[in-house]
Amino acid sequence: MSARTFLVRGLLAGLIGGIAALGVAFTVGEPPIDTAIGCEEAAVEPPAEPAADEAHTHAEGDAVHTHAAADTEEGHTHSHGNEEEGGITRTTQKTWGLATVTIAIGVALGGITALIAAAVAGRLGRLTVVGSTALVTALGSVAYALMSIVAMVATVFLDRWLVAARGAWTGVVVAGVAYVIVVTVAALAMPTVNELGDFPAYVLWEFWISSVLTLAALWGTLGVALTWLLERVDTTANAVA
Repeated sequence: MSARTFLVRGLLAGLIGGIAALGVAFTVGEPPIDTAIGCEEAAVEPPAEPAADEAHTHAEGDAVHTHAAADTEEGHTHSHGNEEEGGITRTTQKTWGLATVTIAIGVALGGITALIAAAVAGRLGRLTVVGSTALVTALGSVAYALMSIVAMVATVFLDRWLVAARGAWTGVVVAGVAYVIVVTVAALAMPTVNELGDFPAYVLWEFWISSVLTLAALWGTLGVALTWLLERVDTTANAVA
């Protein structure tokens, strides 16, 4: 199979994965964000406003002017908490904005994963194209969630060098151990920061769970779709041959 075959199917699989991630993020991820926004707004108490039924009159000659706080006949309506700077509403953020981001990231990751799968196809021992693609997707999901791009690229180059020098098994094992060491050292080097304050811990927990579920939906769907599409191509090619 050519790199173009991998890329086209990777982009399609990424699109499907992005749509799946959108569904999970909107259903599970948005409620904790709304709760967090509510907690933030509740922590900053606005200045007291006049009661809705409060009115006062001023006599100026024969004219009497009445000003009511609840009067909206002139169309003066102020919405707080639903509009961010630049005029982007919260509704836009959680619908079109979320859809744009998740689908774009899904397509991009699908293309990158497919190109990496094309590069390693037939070079990982006895693994078939589908098997090597599934492995690349699994490693990609872990790398995306836990590691920086620099460390991931370094691990790939180390693996390729070791595979050429020592064989596939040694290359995969040593590169995997190096991967774990880098992650552990980075975690230990991070400073301990506690900026939670009075913010409800359960909201952070729900957001963390929703983030994990969104990533799982993205990578799981992407991997299943990509391997299925490539398996169809491989089966068709073998049947023709």
